[in-house]
Amino acid sequence: MFFTLSKILGFFVVPSNAVAILCALGTVLLATRFRKAGSRILAAGVVLLLVCGYSSLGNLLLLPLTERFPAWSAGGRTPDGIVVLGGSIDPEHSQARGSLEMDASAERIVTMLQLARRFPSARIVFSGGSPNLLEEPVPEAPIAGDLLEDFGTQRARIVLESGSRTTAENAASTRKLVSPQPGERWLLVTSAFHMPRSIGAFRKAGFDVEAHPVDWRTRGWSDATMPFTTLSAGLARTDVAAHEWVGLIAYWATGRSSELFPGPRKAN
Repeated sequence: MFFTLSKILGFFVVPSNAVAILCALGTVLLATRFRKAGSRILAAGVVLLLVCGYSSLGNLLLLPLTERFPAWSAGGRTPDGIVVLGGSIDPEHSQARGSLEMDASAERIVTMLQLARRFPSARIVFSGGSPNLLEEPVPEAPIAGDLLEDFGTQRARIVLESGSRTTAENAASTRKLVSPQPGERWLLVTSAFHMPRSIGAFRKAGFDVEAHPVDWRTRGWSDATMPFTTLSAGLARTDVAAHEWVGLIAYWATGRSSELFPGPRKAN
């Protein structure tokens, strides 16, 4: 139920869809006796479209998320395991084309392959089912498993979790699958903007992991005032950030995260 509801509500909360609906409503009202209200709604929709698409709003919303956890430091003992979250492979297109097709979060896959080679004794866990609500689900995990083997990772080191559809399911299913032991060191690889919600979900599931953020999307706070040169780029950035902020609130409100805005824990 949570998965289905999140997909339906998620369609309406992303700014690009919300603005499109607002503009469509205003246009329809222009043909009725509410023409004046329609013109105002349409004008508001156009203004929001320009603000979301060309201003630095997308970066301003994204930066608090991406900067919440610092880049991972290799100091200390060798990791016992590495968990990589799905969301970087397009499984439907990969299946249709018979080749690996990745999306904007491809850095997760690149980092997975780098870490698998760098730490040859660590278990590599890829957690990713299919978030597709309308079509026949095709999980990401088997595709990632084949890729790891193609790059020389021994099959005995690979753990695939292909049933999860949400970040909360990633955390709960992975913990159950690998049974992490006290004292083990586990890394969590996902996009930097997705890391706060992911860490919150893993902490809630009782799985202590270290954040290894990738896919930063910005150069840092210097991009806070940087406008976009194309409408589509700004809208895409704003959509990603808004979706993640809504996700953080929803996870906290439904008890799927340890806290509202998870961050690094202070060293003892």
